[in-house]
Amino acid sequence: MKIYQQLSDFQPPFFSVVTSGTFDGVHLGHQKILNRLKEIAQKNQGETVVLTFWPHPRLVLRPKEKSLQLLSAFEEKVGLLAKMGIDHLIILPFTKELSQMSSEEFIREILVNKIQTKSLVIGYDHKFGKNREGSFDYLTKHSHLFGFEMEEISRQDIDDLGVSSTKIRTALSKGDISTANKYLGRPYYIQGQVVKGDQIGRSIGFPTANIQVKEDYKLLPIDGAYAVFAEVDSVRYKAILNIGDRPTVFGKKKTIEAHLIDFEGDLYGQILQIFFFEFLRDEKKFEGLEALKNQLLVDRERALFILKN
Repeated sequence: MKIYQQLSDFQPPFFSVVTSGTFDGVHLGHQKILNRLKEIAQKNQGETVVLTFWPHPRLVLRPKEKSLQLLSAFEEKVGLLAKMGIDHLIILPFTKELSQMSSEEFIREILVNKIQTKSLVIGYDHKFGKNREGSFDYLTKHSHLFGFEMEEISRQDIDDLGVSSTKIRTALSKGDISTANKYLGRPYYIQGQVVKGDQIGRSIGFPTANIQVKEDYKLLPIDGAYAVFAEVDSVRYKAILNIGDRPTVFGKKKTIEAHLIDFEGDLYGQILQIFFFEFLRDEKKFEGLEALKNQLLVDRERALFILKN
């Protein structure tokens, strides 16, 4: 997949099959659009083009709002789009000026003049331009002006999948990992660098990797213990993970700590990927470290059973 940080770097192919959006999570609904994109491109000896935006529009239009929670960090999204077999990814810098473009300006200047779109595929609720005024109906009514074919993935097609980014976020906020994974078509994951912690787990026979996620907008599932796979240097290990404030040891901030089963070695400074499979239990305050250790033994056995099956 070729990646363009500026629209001016893009050289249009013979037949550009285009879609546009933020594609947060690249879930099954997005995958349906992308697969249709590839079908049309193959039929017409064309190439697929995904137009996305960064920073996220809300980071630009509402910079003081701290509630943005995304399913995929930007680098993760790029990787997921590459795995889908997309030919070209154009990253359009989102600015206040861009947000003020009318739908006609956006379509004419970007989709027609710069990308030379021959076929456009969009989801049923996608809108273009200022105040999201440009809909599929708008495109259809003005198709004679733009000179490209258009196709909308219908609401029924997406509803049949039962998927949306909102439903996935809701599932993760409740610890419903199986539903989130079903809608994503893969395990939900986070990644971060292993940093030095308090080493309390080591003292009770459960050494943990303290993971620092770089992006503060990356959505974390609800606090609690999870059965996960942890991947480092392309090797996966069964693991248990805790997200929370560690009330048993009077923790003062939220941490993400993974105990990799059957792993020995130093992980400090390494990038660790965590793939979620099942919520084990809520975080709770135990009477002491011995009680915590006994619960971790139970968690580990249950996680081993889940991950084995």
